[in-house]
Amino acid sequence: MIAGRRPARPVATLGARATAGCWIAIVTLAVTAASGCNVNGALEQLSEARRIAAELLVQFTKAADAANRAVMADTDEASVAFAHEAEQTQLTVQRDIEALGPILQGLSYSDESRLLQAFVSQFAEYRALDRRILDLAVENTNLKAQRLAFGPAQEAADSFRDALQAIAPSAAAKDLWQVKALVATAVSTVREIQVLQAPHIADADEAVMTRMESHMATSATAARSALETLATLVQPASRPRLDAAASALDRFMGLNAEIVALSRRNTNVRSLALSLDQKRTLTAACERSLRELQNALAKRGFTGTR
Repeated sequence: MIAGRRPARPVATLGARATAGCWIAIVTLAVTAASGCNVNGALEQLSEARRIAAELLVQFTKAADAANRAVMADTDEASVAFAHEAEQTQLTVQRDIEALGPILQGLSYSDESRLLQAFVSQFAEYRALDRRILDLAVENTNLKAQRLAFGPAQEAADSFRDALQAIAPSAAAKDLWQVKALVATAVSTVREIQVLQAPHIADADEAVMTRMESHMATSATAARSALETLATLVQPASRPRLDAAASALDRFMGLNAEIVALSRRNTNVRSLALSLDQKRTLTAACERSLRELQNALAKRGFTGTR
């Protein structure tokens, strides 16, 4: 061997190192590509999570609005239609919840998952309360009572008045003023009952309604007593008019009993009270959780960290 010269490298060693270098490059490219795919996948999932969270708030707001319209509707048809809309939109909210949960778990977003679960609990309570409210709203008992009071009951009361006022001119001269006084008493007592119907329909206090019903009963007794006295004073020719008045009074009192029964159920008043109190608080809590969830997702970057 010539002094000062290094021995030549074996060809096999050089080839092995070249091969190893190629494998390292391939692995590096593969890892880089995989990392790029993971990042892109995470970004897609994050984007989808943000979209669903935004949609959740929109759909929840729509459901709450439809339920409120069901409570405020002035016809049975409108109440039922709005109640159905509220229920269908709530189902959309539930589907969004079921879609968002796995995405948050797959991204390992523990804070966001916690916020979603908070909303899930609140939404379950909200749906139970809203079901009660909607069941009451579609009954519309106060609205039905009001329609009876201002429709058939008003007509019966007017018929009662008209029949009695036709009696007085035919009464004997000596009884004329007494007949007129009894007619006025009978008509005024029926009007007293009518006056009490509206506040009875609007009131939610059981004790107050009971007092009103007691006054109604007293007025009804006075009206019937006036008719009984009139029967002893009017001439035979006026008997058909007196009978018509008695029939109108029976019809009016039957309608009044229906009005009181419907009013006692107080479904419109109760549904409105629940909407303005408990539901308003629950709705605000649900919306707050959804906004916090949106804000948390908005702060997330492609690395999955804040």
